[in-house]
Amino acid sequence: MFALTRTYDVALLDLDGVVYVGERAVPHAAEALVAARDDGMRLAFVTNNASRPAETVAAHLSDIGVAAAPEEVVTSAQAAARVLAERLSAGARVLVVGGEGLEVALRERGLEPVGSADDGPEAVAQGFSPDIGWRALAEGTYAVASGALWVATNVDATIPTTRGRAPGNGTLVSAVGRASGREPVVAGKPEPPMHREAILRTGARRPLVVGDRLDTDIEGAERAGVDSLLVLTGVTDPVELVLSPAGLRPTYLGADLRALHEPPDRLVVEPGRSSHGPWKAAVEGGRLRLWRDEPAAGTSAPELDAVRAACGAAWAADGVEPASVRDAFAAANWAVA
Repeated sequence: MFALTRTYDVALLDLDGVVYVGERAVPHAAEALVAARDDGMRLAFVTNNASRPAETVAAHLSDIGVAAAPEEVVTSAQAAARVLAERLSAGARVLVVGGEGLEVALRERGLEPVGSADDGPEAVAQGFSPDIGWRALAEGTYAVASGALWVATNVDATIPTTRGRAPGNGTLVSAVGRASGREPVVAGKPEPPMHREAILRTGARRPLVVGDRLDTDIEGAERAGVDSLLVLTGVTDPVELVLSPAGLRPTYLGADLRALHEPPDRLVVEPGRSSHGPWKAAVEGGRLRLWRDEPAAGTSAPELDAVRAACGAAWAADGVEPASVRDAFAAANWAVA
């Protein structure tokens, strides 16, 4: 059976937690992506982080061993800029609460970035930047409260860093929302404009979304009607995955980007399929139980087979006690974080 690299034409890859965390590449990511290209799969690097322009993101990727051209990078700033350009006239002023990536994306769409509510903006574009302070949030609030169209690049509550989870753009958007009493139009994942932007830019006919978050990457793929691969190198842990509701469940599960080179049937997770490799699972009285037969020859990542089996059993059940999921992994001698 063909690997995912031969089954799908374009991988729509999330970045933070999938390809890199902070300044460092995720282990095995660079080699797996080089090999994916060799197999004929095209790559698009799709990120909700709007702080940097595509050229800067591409340079960072190249520095960590993943050769990337700026046109292969799709940011939520670009998705937000398209949303604004479709609603505003050419040359309209847009107040930027964010970084350089948002300013560049707006100019590419023929809009004029400004920095103050006193500049007469017709809209506010808000995206993550580690340098955003109170004054920028205040200017955004003044404009939003006065009735300006408000588009947020994303509302991710957190971002992964080498030191752990840190506040994401969603926390900053919430500050403006609470102060102004309004809600923004959201362009980034899981909202449709993000994957629409990626598909338009790549011309993908059968894309595969690859991500680490259920509530952005996987939900976004589900809403776009696109298959997805969840990798466990970022935010989501196995217990959270097993307990995930419909609409936030991936098509496939892999440890990291090497999963792109596995056949779909090895990676698939679906309700009712409660036997994977040497592992079997069942839900009895609302509690998850896991056990294994003798290891099957030629299987890879057997610990993830336990998670796949657990997902199959739990997703087909009426309900599962959350504590029983962690207990089941512990009883199977596989500790999860």
